[in-house]
Amino acid sequence: MSSKRDLPPDIFHIATGSSEPIYRQMVEQLRRQILGGQIHAGDGMPSVRDVATTLGINPMTVSKAYSLLEADGWLERRRGMGMTIAQREGSFDQAKSRLELLRPSLERVAVESQQLKLPPKDVLNLFSKILKGDP
Repeated sequence: MSSKRDLPPDIFHIATGSSEPIYRQMVEQLRRQILGGQIHAGDGMPSVRDVATTLGINPMTVSKAYSLLEADGWLERRRGMGMTIAQREGSFDQAKSRLELLRPSLERVAVESQQLKLPPKDVLNLFSKILKGDP
């Protein structure tokens, strides 16, 4: 585990035009950052008020995201320290969890591809190029 650090209130990036609720965007972003290794167990979360002010959103939205993350074991409340990133133990399968976080995005792409009547082979080729960083 790395040494504890306090995370900045701008760790979240909200897509205001998205159909996905803001609290859900926050939950998914934090999960991705944890699983991707940018955020570590023991790191301190910014306060609800700081995040709400930075993002220009209702504090209840931030509070809802934090509560969901705590209920799912991603965050823990420590007396006198506020919310911190929880230590994930045991049978936690990081690779599977990372893939599951990607699933909703891929499902949206699959639906759009079907609506556009694109051949799966062409979509997969394009996706492969994007993954490799090809223009």
